[in-house]
Amino acid sequence: MKFGIIGAGMIANFHAKAIEAMEGGELHSFYGRRQEAVDELVAENGGIGYTDLDAFLNDPELDIVTIATPSGAHLEPALAAAKAGKHVICEKPLEVTPERIDLMIGACEDAGVTLAGIFNRRFHPAMEAFKAATDQERFGQLTMCDAYVKWYRDQAYYDSGAWRGTWALDGGGALMNQSIHLIDQLIYLAGDVASVSASMACLAHEGIEVEDTAVAILEFKNGARGVIQGSTACWSSTGHPAEVHLCGDRGSAFLADEKFRVWDFAEAAPEDEAVLSGLMQNSEAKGIGANDPKAINFEGHRLNFEDVVTAIREGRPPSVDGHEARRAVALICAIYESAKNDGAKVHLP
Repeated sequence: MKFGIIGAGMIANFHAKAIEAMEGGELHSFYGRRQEAVDELVAENGGIGYTDLDAFLNDPELDIVTIATPSGAHLEPALAAAKAGKHVICEKPLEVTPERIDLMIGACEDAGVTLAGIFNRRFHPAMEAFKAATDQERFGQLTMCDAYVKWYRDQAYYDSGAWRGTWALDGGGALMNQSIHLIDQLIYLAGDVASVSASMACLAHEGIEVEDTAVAILEFKNGARGVIQGSTACWSSTGHPAEVHLCGDRGSAFLADEKFRVWDFAEAAPEDEAVLSGLMQNSEAKGIGANDPKAINFEGHRLNFEDVVTAIREGRPPSVDGHEARRAVALICAIYESAKNDGAKVHLP
């Protein structure tokens, strides 16, 4: 299947590298508003460059569009791509509110095309082992389920684009932009959240509207309690790994980026040997993308894209379809609602 990319920045180039490395897909074209930026992408990656969206979408060879624009500018190109009959893969977050995501879902369903989100941290062996353990109920009764993202972004990061740090186009700060990956992992593993109480602040950056530090207390529908901590104001020379913790009355597992820090169950299972021998964190582990977003590799994106292509060919929803990608945004928006109302408890549908 032939891919076209909407967007002309760092994320668009990142998508191009993942597409070039994948099976079942071929990089075909780029669309961006600035000719110079499009020309740079084409020069580096190949393909056809467009600055006319209609011409880009009307290309009969184009099958799938990936969207790599700022977060709050995903809706319009997604609607246009669906109308043109193209499948849509959209960078996280799918959009910045559940209501805007619902419009995307509806448009793609009406057009009979696939809508998929990018949550690349779902696609690695440790997450597969983690999900299998939860599906097999090896934790027993879940009791504590947490996510921790203690990253750092300097002031230059927010100054690099006028859209960064705005509610309209960034959709939020440390939670919506950085911690969303771990929040997605948390609810993918532990299930939906019933209610949240939260606090947030901007403590270490200037000229932005959104939070660089946030804490939320969670009550899950299964009875477990938990915490989300997200920040872009936690300096470290190496970067702190982002962690997801699940504990129950029969087991505990702490995932640090793509390796486990803890894997411990009351009852052993055959798969434990592979985890303990090959998926445990070493003492020199550094946070993936914790200090520098350019340090993230595209392997998860490649697998994410391949999953979508396989799903389209098999006539099934992808692992992260529009409804699945909506869950993390709905939770983050509930956290923001609570924090803006002095920590009042917010109940999710």
